[in-house]
Amino acid sequence: MSNSGLPNLNFPAYELRIKEENGQLRIFDPARKKYVALTPEEWVRQHLIHYLNKDKGYPLGLMKVEKEFKYNKLSRRADIIVCDRTGAPLLMAECKSPDVEITQSVFDQAMRYNLIMDVKLMILSNGINHFCFQLDKANKTYLALMEIPAWGYLESAK
Repeated sequence: MSNSGLPNLNFPAYELRIKEENGQLRIFDPARKKYVALTPEEWVRQHLIHYLNKDKGYPLGLMKVEKEFKYNKLSRRADIIVCDRTGAPLLMAECKSPDVEITQSVFDQAMRYNLIMDVKLMILSNGINHFCFQLDKANKTYLALMEIPAWGYLESAK
């Protein structure tokens, strides 16, 4: 267990800034540049943000966290969207709490969201298991990738 009482995740170890405020733990989000409530899902989201930035080279300035969009006239939020330098979305990540299994319904939800976002890469993670898919627009399918590609690959695949 980590010092926050949340489980160790299947990510490299990062120095995450955690503080207590009014009896609630908060974690610093470098993409939003502010402290946010430390929930199990946020624990996963912050690890994924750090992984994408520090290990895969994704620029923090191109990440949008809890990006709101409309799906079937309802407001939805994507956990993480990474855009190219023109603002077009390239990657969408859906984060779940470590105790939530990544199931077919989680995959289906993310794919429905992608009907709106139209990204090239989709990541699903509960912090323990990570799945990455690349959109094959010609065949209208998603190809499972063995690992999350580095930023250079994603940017050159536009």
